[in-house]
Amino acid sequence: MNPDTRSDVSPVLRIIPRDQHSISRKNISKAALRVLYRLHDAGFAAYLVGGAVRDLLLGGHPKDFDVATDATPDEVKSLFRNCRLIGRRFRLAHVVFGPEIIEVATFRGTGEEGGEGDRHIVDGRIVRDNIWGTIEEDAVRRDFRVNALYYDISDFSVRDYVGGMRDLEDRTMRLIGDPEQRYREDPVRMLRAARLAAKLGFTIDPAAAAPFASLGHLLGEAAPARLFDESLKLFLAGHGLKSFKMLEACGLLKFLFPATARALERGDHALRALVEQGLANTDARIAEGKSVTPAFLYAVLLWGEVRDQAQGWIAQGYDDNEAWQRAAVHVVGEQCQRVAIPRRFTFTMEEIWALQPRFEQIHRKRVFRLMSHPRFRAAFDFLLLRAHESPRMRELGEWWAHAQQLPPEMLAAALGGGGVPPHEPSAASGAPARKRRRRRKPVGRGKGDSGGT
Repeated sequence: MNPDTRSDVSPVLRIIPRDQHSISRKNISKAALRVLYRLHDAGFAAYLVGGAVRDLLLGGHPKDFDVATDATPDEVKSLFRNCRLIGRRFRLAHVVFGPEIIEVATFRGTGEEGGEGDRHIVDGRIVRDNIWGTIEEDAVRRDFRVNALYYDISDFSVRDYVGGMRDLEDRTMRLIGDPEQRYREDPVRMLRAARLAAKLGFTIDPAAAAPFASLGHLLGEAAPARLFDESLKLFLAGHGLKSFKMLEACGLLKFLFPATARALERGDHALRALVEQGLANTDARIAEGKSVTPAFLYAVLLWGEVRDQAQGWIAQGYDDNEAWQRAAVHVVGEQCQRVAIPRRFTFTMEEIWALQPRFEQIHRKRVFRLMSHPRFRAAFDFLLLRAHESPRMRELGEWWAHAQQLPPEMLAAALGGGGVPPHEPSAASGAPARKRRRRRKPVGRGKGDSGGT
């Protein structure tokens, strides 16, 4: 297979003059404009490129602005004292303006492996690529046609080499070149197709979607740390619910979150409601400018598998705490082989899960001990998501919400004197009191069985 995957793509330039497009410099970051103008004044080509151009043409407000130029990374660095060079796979220049970073990339070429430059391909995947080229070559090297639009700072026109403007009008995601070959080069492009389609409200071109079923397994070869970053873009950028539904529709969820896909395939409607509501709540918080944490969202996504495994261990006679710990360790361990969730998040996830059974223990000391736990609020919010599991869960959520509104002395008096605050879930809810299990002696079990290391 020819490593030059765009050899069959012939760029055809279409120039959209300033009076025929909607991009205005007032919507471009001042930092990006400074980079563009300094490159231009130094005699280099300078273009705003990629998602920023796409989003500006769609009337959006990009958060990131990328620049493409014919200046090499070293030449860029010589122009900006606030510049650092990064990357091995793709050599890039980062120009730093306080918290904002403008990424500057040299036009990529389409030279063959073994030619002049630095390109290395393994099994069809580009693992290093630093061959410089022309803007035409750079355009056909990009992934989707809507991402191959260039805003020219010299005359404020938009340059389209591969039909990106047409795709914006059609609201369709189309790949540049042969889809199967492009996905083999970089399997994460499949996730990008789903993410961008969800974000923009676009459809995925059938030719671009066709290889998902046969090539989705290649995501297992992508670096887990990179998939973690991609999962943040999918679920914590304000369009998480749409991204989730798009991943399911494309058949890609099982390659990114296999435990989630397995649990949902069991037809648990309450679990689906919990996952979708958790994603919707996260999207709403982002829209309101509130903080969000990946830990809570990952706890939501993996809850079904953790809960089912914990219940399985309990049915075998294991102590509740040990059962939940075993389930959490197993599910998190499996997921981190695919998506490298940092330990600071997995620790919080495990605490949220471990606190769920404690909400059913309505006793004075345990109530106050749980309410003082540093993860109580996150665990309580999680409990509220579980309202669809059963009437019992809904009543528990209502009771704990009411208990938090009571003064401590009133709550203590009601719990300590044999009485209970209003709305406490009781035998009337139809849920029998749980018997405490005796801890099973760990006879014949070693560290490998208990999840220890």
